[in-house]
Amino acid sequence: MSLKHLLLVGLLAFVAACSSNKPVIDESLSESELYRKAQTDLDANNYGPAIETLRALESRYPFGRYADQAQLELIYAYYQNLEPEAATASADRFIRLHPQHPNVDYAYYVRGLASFTRDQGIFERFLPLDMTRRDPGAARDSFNDFAQLINRYPNSQYAPDARLRMVYLRNLLADYDAHVGHYYLKRGAYLAAANRGRYIVENYQQTPAVGNGLALMVAGYDRLAMHDLADSALETLKLNYPDHPALVKGEFKHHVEPSQPEMNWMESMSVSALDAVTAPPPRTAQTQMERQMDREYQDAVAALPREVRVHGEEGRRSFWNRITFGLID
Repeated sequence: MSLKHLLLVGLLAFVAACSSNKPVIDESLSESELYRKAQTDLDANNYGPAIETLRALESRYPFGRYADQAQLELIYAYYQNLEPEAATASADRFIRLHPQHPNVDYAYYVRGLASFTRDQGIFERFLPLDMTRRDPGAARDSFNDFAQLINRYPNSQYAPDARLRMVYLRNLLADYDAHVGHYYLKRGAYLAAANRGRYIVENYQQTPAVGNGLALMVAGYDRLAMHDLADSALETLKLNYPDHPALVKGEFKHHVEPSQPEMNWMESMSVSALDAVTAPPPRTAQTQMERQMDREYQDAVAALPREVRVHGEEGRRSFWNRITFGLID
């Protein structure tokens, strides 16, 4: 065997040995000592050792005074350690075991955050990539998780942030459907494109993608020779989105890509800051989370992207609201 092969085998063996060396936790440690050790690791951002300590605390003292808090801290540690699946599983377990716990809203909130960042690797976190072209499964899960939090605990301290994230996710899902509709146009599936545009208009009111949905309807119906429907959609587009890229001097020009709001580098980074925001602490925690994470939480809220806005509830729909797909009253 050559020297190169020997070095490769040695390197692989070293990596395997290092990855298998989990921290050994002293069996003689009491419940309070384990909890203090976990807090020390969390203070130092050593989330791996903190996870092992919290798991040991939960398994050795399942009915102890720190058991519930250890489960909450474990959700937090998994999320901070970039293990969204484990964070989701721990949150689900806490919700199942403690449905009436005063801090169960925190478990719902972190479950939504875990889905929010589940499919985002290092490139998505730190580079201005177009997330509207990615699989929206995680975004839908996150939207549903936050919706559960708001419906069950509308007065939770995490509800305002959850509402902002739901607006952002709704915009993202609408833009994804716009990309799907324009793909149908490229493939010549004009009816499917028009139906996708109508779906956007009817289900994603007050999102930037509504203009793209109307443009899809105009292009799709026009290619299908359904001119009455195309003209109706075009008039609505002109009335509500006169500056849409599909309109050139008031005339509709076929386009195959949805319009995107201009976003500079700093705004893109603010979206990344929203994606990477860390979870705020449980309400009753007297730990490092109250001391450290509250400040980071407030900074993250201040860095929310400009397009994230909370819209008020609409009243009863008028006649004009219905015939214009809700775009005007």
